[in-house]
Amino acid sequence: MWYIAIVERYKTSWFDRHMRFSVPMAIVIFAVSVITNFYAGVYATNRASNYVEDIILSNIPVFNVGFIFVWGAILLIVVLVFLCLHHPKRIPFILHSLSLFYFIRAAFVSMTHLGPFPTQAALDITGLFAKQFGGDDLFFSAHTGVPFLMALMFWHDEPKRYLFLCWSAAFGIVVLLGHLHYTIDVMAAFFITYGIYHIALWLFPREKALFDANFMNSSG
Repeated sequence: MWYIAIVERYKTSWFDRHMRFSVPMAIVIFAVSVITNFYAGVYATNRASNYVEDIILSNIPVFNVGFIFVWGAILLIVVLVFLCLHHPKRIPFILHSLSLFYFIRAAFVSMTHLGPFPTQAALDITGLFAKQFGGDDLFFSAHTGVPFLMALMFWHDEPKRYLFLCWSAAFGIVVLLGHLHYTIDVMAAFFITYGIYHIALWLFPREKALFDANFMNSSG
């Protein structure tokens, strides 16, 4: 039965001394990175200046993609949680890589304070969701970068690789159609994320080894 295999994975992971230390540490660091990214977005929003012309946004009308922009991101979070819980040995490397992504993004967001494009898709959200998804933290696009990072992680798992590549490309198109990111925010996300992935490989070799261990038994 499928659930027996999952229980066995958790038993095996629990007896791995490095896993018992690495998972809580990864969760804490990830939480700090998300909070840092959030406040970097608040800072950028408060200091946003004028908008600039854009090769794509200036030449296409704005499309109402707010629903896809918000709920597509929430669905991505659900999928990532499932992938982590399905194979617990994935947790440290995924969370450490995402933490690195958000820390680096927070630094970029804090550097330049371009204002949003004057025409944007409406986002029907309030409270924390409004600050998380509707701020002026533009460079670089996390909607594009996070699924691309997952594609790089699961590169040897062909179905997941293409799923996340398509997800990344779709998000890139969505944020441009909604005028929610400048073109450079989307295009740069692929290059910066590729660099982040290779930094993660260098910084977290033991976590990457744990991540790869699940492919030896199952590709689920």
